Amino acid sequence: MIPVFYHPGYFAPIGDTHTMPMRKFALVAEQIKDHPQAEFFTPEPVTMEQLLRVHTAEYIKAIESGEPRDKAEEQKFPWSEKLFPAVKLTNGGVVATAHKALETGVAACLASGFHHSHGDHGEGFCTFNGLIIALDDLLASSKIKLGAVLDMDLHYGNGTAALAEGREHVTAISIYGNDYWLNMPYKDVDTKRHEDGENHFCDILPNGCTKEQMLSILQANLPKILSRGKPDILIYQAGADPYREDPYSPLLLDHDALQERDRMVFEFCKKEGIPVAWVLAGGYTKDTSKVVKVHVNTFHACVDVFCN
Repeated sequence: MIPVFYHPGYFAPIGDTHTMPMRKFALVAEQIKDHPQAEFFTPEPVTMEQLLRVHTAEYIKAIESGEPRDKAEEQKFPWSEKLFPAVKLTNGGVVATAHKALETGVAACLASGFHHSHGDHGEGFCTFNGLIIALDDLLASSKIKLGAVLDMDLHYGNGTAALAEGREHVTAISIYGNDYWLNMPYKDVDTKRHEDGENHFCDILPNGCTKEQMLSILQANLPKILSRGKPDILIYQAGADPYREDPYSPLLLDHDALQERDRMVFEFCKKEGIPVAWVLAGGYTKDTSKVVKVHVNTFHACVDVFCN
């Protein structure tokens, strides 16, 4: 069985015309809820204590209250009183998924990890960084000594890299086809690229990247997960925005390519004996059903590796 954490409260009303298809969380849940290998769980909201390990009190208060409004909307979501409860639930889902993965070897959260979020501000549709919140909570609970993040959203995980600095218990890897810096996306990796730090690493998917190229790059980067020692858990951010029809994507990756990506990650974790918690990310293709298909395929790849 694959434990799956979902709550209808993940949805925040940001308007029907917003680029981010918030309704995709419910659509993915609907498609897999009756699968015989899916066991659904309801997460609790992230606590203030958990948030404060990563984010400043001033920033949290801005998201909760809407003031100052520019800070509350810096992540590019329109603020409403329903935003704070929703992001507490999505982050709580990531935390619960990580704890469960340690017990069962694998677990899924049908919400995003919000990898652009920094300690004192949000960016790029990312309010609080659930990836780092989860690893910090596992450390505080004495359940891990070292955790890793593998981020395969289309965009560089700049918030996660910034938060990894000074956190010896975190190894972060971002494999990306677009950069993201100072709350701005860059269409391709020829425009801007990042450098590695002591515990955060990255590699690029070049413009026009094919399935074969992507899998080769991923295969070459998987050992980085072990570069600072075998982690007690991997949080895998399985992005839908590398898909070839995504308006941000300069890559040539179809649904089959992205499912093979996911299968490769899960097979690596199974082979190395690393518990894996996976989350959704990205996906802005106009036809939302194609975004949902990427995420549903991640679930099927997970079942293929861990249940068959």
